[in-house]
Amino acid sequence: MQSVKVVVTGPFNAGKTTFIKAVSEITVLSTERQVSDFAGEGGGETTVAMDFGRITVSDDVVLYLFGTPGQERFSFMWETLSEGMLGFVLLVDALDTDVYEDARSMIAFFKDMSDVPFVVAANKVAQDDVDKLRSVRSQLELEDEVPLFPVDARDKDSVKAVLLGLLYEILESME
Repeated sequence: MQSVKVVVTGPFNAGKTTFIKAVSEITVLSTERQVSDFAGEGGGETTVAMDFGRITVSDDVVLYLFGTPGQERFSFMWETLSEGMLGFVLLVDALDTDVYEDARSMIAFFKDMSDVPFVVAANKVAQDDVDKLRSVRSQLELEDEVPLFPVDARDKDSVKAVLLGLLYEILESME
């Protein structure tokens, strides 16, 4: 059995916990806590340490999913969670235009931590919304070779497509 460690990261409120919960075959370990209106982030919940889930892809491949906190004040966890990862997913809420600077910083951080493949998942984008995907690629300043997937973080099949896309990139990088 091959174990693959995948980090799911992205700015605050991108849908990382929802993304992991959509596909995990185990109860997701989640460290979400209530937040106040700190720094204009509104109420609700935020991940303060990590989320953890697992999905079996085939008889011999299991993905272990580690979700990061989205705020830079918890970035000490980013470094810890990136150790041993074979790839990462950057998830962005494509409808929130204020997240792109944070998302670009996160890409740079994780690329500096480890030279592993990554994909970008644009949450809340329809499969056929080419214009929105083009806009996300431009806002994130992504190279053409970086895979960009539309995703509905609540939908198991949509999330699986992103993870299979990342797994393909990981396998390609090992050849």
